[in-house]
Amino acid sequence: MTAAIYPANSSSLYDSIKKEPFKIPEDDGNDLMHTFFNPDREGWLWKQGSSKLSGRYKSWKRRWFILNDNCLYYFEFTTDKEPRGIIPLENVQVRDIADRSKPNCFEIFSPDSDIIKACKTDSEGKVIEGKHTVYRMSAGTAEDRQE
Repeated sequence: MTAAIYPANSSSLYDSIKKEPFKIPEDDGNDLMHTFFNPDREGWLWKQGSSKLSGRYKSWKRRWFILNDNCLYYFEFTTDKEPRGIIPLENVQVRDIADRSKPNCFEIFSPDSDIIKACKTDSEGKVIEGKHTVYRMSAGTAEDRQE
């Protein structure tokens, strides 16, 4: 049996919602900390990015990476609580690549798409969609690259 909502019931429901408005819970950091507490792998890598000015010059930045649950998270420092970027590793592949400026390079790329679905934070801390066709990284050693 289905109960009908009568005007008296709907107004009391409305009053209840008005008194206790819906709120999105604030992230206290525990969810992210749980994700990063026991990673599959972690360590420093060099990540290549593009210059905003010319778009041609590619700078290298040292980033702390955490691999967990088929996602690669990167941070500016090991003490950062929120990642600078997240790269989901679904539907991507990895290939070794030679680069004259850095040793032990590899790329994460999507064989099926032009852009890898990922996100990063901009200079103001807003989350934006990444627009990389490849992510080029450099490991400290050949052994680290293979892992």
